[in-house]
Amino acid sequence: MQRFGEPDGGPTARSAPQVAAHVALAVNGMGSFTWDIPSGVMRYDDAGLAVLGFRPGEFDGRLATLGERMLPEEIPAITAQVDRALRERSGFSLYFRIRHGDGWLRWTHTQGNVVTDEDGRPAQVIGIIRDASQELRAFDRTEELRQARSDRRRQADIVRHITEALAPTVTVDDVADALTGPGLLARLGASSIVLGLVDGGRMALVGSNGVPGELIRDFHLKNIGEPLPLTEAVRTREPVFITDRDTFVERYPGLRPYLRRFSEATSAVYLPLIAQGTAIGALGLTYDGKARFTQDERTVLTALSSTIAQSLQRALLYDQEHELAAGLQTAMLPGRMPQVTGLSLATRYRPARARGGIGGDWYDAIALPDGRIAAVVGDVQGHDVTAAAVMGQLRIALRAYAAEGHPPTTVMARASAFLAELDTERFATCLLVLVDPGTGATVTARAGHLEPLVRHPDGTCAWLDTPGGLPLGLSSLGAEPAHPTTETVLEPGSTLLLCTDGLIEARAKDLDQGRAQLLDAVHTGPAGPEPLADHLLHTMGGWTGGEDDVALLLLRRSPHRRSSAPHMAATVTAADPDSLQAARLALRAALHRWSLEELGDTAELLASELATNALLHTDGDATLTARPVHNGGRALRVAVTDTSPVSPQRRAATEQSTTGRGLVLIEELATDWGVEPRGTGKSVWCEITPPTC
Repeated sequence: MQRFGEPDGGPTARSAPQVAAHVALAVNGMGSFTWDIPSGVMRYDDAGLAVLGFRPGEFDGRLATLGERMLPEEIPAITAQVDRALRERSGFSLYFRIRHGDGWLRWTHTQGNVVTDEDGRPAQVIGIIRDASQELRAFDRTEELRQARSDRRRQADIVRHITEALAPTVTVDDVADALTGPGLLARLGASSIVLGLVDGGRMALVGSNGVPGELIRDFHLKNIGEPLPLTEAVRTREPVFITDRDTFVERYPGLRPYLRRFSEATSAVYLPLIAQGTAIGALGLTYDGKARFTQDERTVLTALSSTIAQSLQRALLYDQEHELAAGLQTAMLPGRMPQVTGLSLATRYRPARARGGIGGDWYDAIALPDGRIAAVVGDVQGHDVTAAAVMGQLRIALRAYAAEGHPPTTVMARASAFLAELDTERFATCLLVLVDPGTGATVTARAGHLEPLVRHPDGTCAWLDTPGGLPLGLSSLGAEPAHPTTETVLEPGSTLLLCTDGLIEARAKDLDQGRAQLLDAVHTGPAGPEPLADHLLHTMGGWTGGEDDVALLLLRRSPHRRSSAPHMAATVTAADPDSLQAARLALRAALHRWSLEELGDTAELLASELATNALLHTDGDATLTARPVHNGGRALRVAVTDTSPVSPQRRAATEQSTTGRGLVLIEELATDWGVEPRGTGKSVWCEITPPTC
C-alpha cells in the first residue's frame, strides 16, 4: 500500500535534486541586487546583469552607468518612488525600460526593500530585478503605437507651422525672420538655429536664434571650402547629423573654442538647402538632451529643407527683381537737389514691396532764375514699366515749364496737356510748390494730389488747405476748371512736406487714420529734414506695410532767415475814390526805395489799368501788390488780386471807344503777363523790365 505523502514510485523512487534559489531566479529571468546607500554602489548578480544587458564585469556599480541604459523621460518618476521609499523606510516596485547595446528596449520590473542601521537610517536596499517583457509586451506595443502617433502628429505640426510661416514671406529677410522665430524653435525642440546663404563662394549667415553673437561675427562670409558644418552640408549636398560632442570637435576643430557656449547641446543637424539642383544655403539646428535622430525625424527634416529652399529661392528672385526695379526707378529721378541759401531739402524714394516694385512716383526741385525754388511731387497712375516711363517724360516736361518762369497754374495746365497728348491713357496727380527763401512766400498748385503738410517752428503740424484741380492728363490747356493756386508764408524754422499717397494709404485701413498718423509722425520726428525723412519712412512703413511706392520731399526754411525781400501791397475799393490814387503813390514810393524809378511811368499805368479793370468787373475789393524780380531785382512784378474767378477778355475797341484797350496796353508794355486762379478769385499779373535788361 502506498503511504500518504510518498511519491508514486514507491519507497524505492529516488528524490529530485534540490535547486539553489539563485539558480531558480535565473531560470525564470530574475536576478538580485543590493544597493549600499552610504557609498552608492550597486551590485547585481549575473542574472540581474543579464536582465540589464550587461556582460559579466562590464557594470562598474555606478548609478550613472545604470542611468545611461534607462530612458531619460522615465528616470524622474523612478527617482521619485525610490526617494519616497527611503524616506518612509519601506519598499518600492517599479516598471521601466532598459536600452540594450543594439538599441532595442526591454521592459523590466524591479522590487526592493529598505534595510536600516541601528539608528534607523537607510543603510541598504535589497531586491530583485526581472525581465517583464512577456507580461508587458502588449503594453509595449500599445505604447510604441501611441508614441509613433504622437511623433507623427508632432512632425505634421512642424510641417504645417513652417509652411504657414513661410507662405506670406516675400524677401530673404522675411524668410529668415520666419525660420529663426521662437515659435519654430519650440516646435522643433531645438535650442538654436542658424540660416546661411551661398554668396559668391562664401557662406553668408543671414539669420539666427540662440547662437552667440561672436560666432556669427567670426564665421560670417567664410569660404565654402572651410571645414564647418554648414559649408559641409552645402559641399556634400547631404544632411549632417551629429550625436556626439567629441565627434563634433574632431570634424570641426575650428569650432572648439565656441563649444563651451553650447554646454547643454548634445546633438545637431545641418541641412543643405537645394533648389532646382543648386545648393543655395544651409540650415543648422542644435538640440539639448537629444541622443539620436529617428528615421522619421531624419525624413521630416530632409523634407523641410526642400520646402525652405523653395521659399528662399522665391525670395532671392524677388529681391533681385526688387533691386532692379528700384535701380531703374532711382535712375529716372533727379540725381541731386539744388543748393538754395536759406532752405534745406531732403528727398526719399521707397519702392513698393509688391513684385516688380516699380511705379510712377517722383519728386523734383528746380532752382528758378529769380531765386525761388519749385518743389514737385507726383504719381503717375499704375505700377509697371509704362508708369515709370511716363513719369520720366512728365517730370522733364514739368521741369522745363517751371524753369521757363511760368506761374504754377500755367505749368500745371501745360503739363496736363502734354500728358494728354502722349496718348497713354494714364493720368497723374501732382503737387507744385514755389517757395521764396528770402520772404517765405509760398505758392501752391495741386492736381488731384495730397495737400502739403507744414510743421511750424513750435512743432505743431497741419495740412495746408489747398484747393485743387483735376489730375494731369484729364484737362487740356485752357480748359476749365484750371488748377487754382494758394498763397501762404513759410515761417523761418518751418518745414514743408510733399509726399505721395503711398506714405499714408494701406489696404483695409482708413485714410483719415493714415493722415492723422502722418501728422503725429511729423510732430514727434526730429527737426532736420534728413533725419525726419528717415523717421517718416520707418514710422509710416510700419503703418502701411509698404504696399505702395513712396516719394517724399521735405523743405525746411532756415530758422535764422528773416524776410528781407522788398514787397508792397495796397487795397483798392470802389467805395473809396481816393484808394486808387493812394495805391499809385505807394507804388511810386516803393519804386524809389528799390531804385526802380525808371519803371515808374510804365508801372503806374499798368497798375492803374489792372486795378480799374478789377473795380469795373467785380463787386469786391482788389489788392495791388508789387515786388522786384529777376536780374538781381532789376525787373518788377505787379499784380492785382480780386474775388472774381472770371478771367479778363480782349474786346475790340474802335477809335471812338473809351474802354477795351487795357489788355492791349499790357501786352505791348509788359515783358510777360498772365492770370492765376486763387480759390474763388484770381490774380492778374505782369512783369516789366527796364529797356537795358
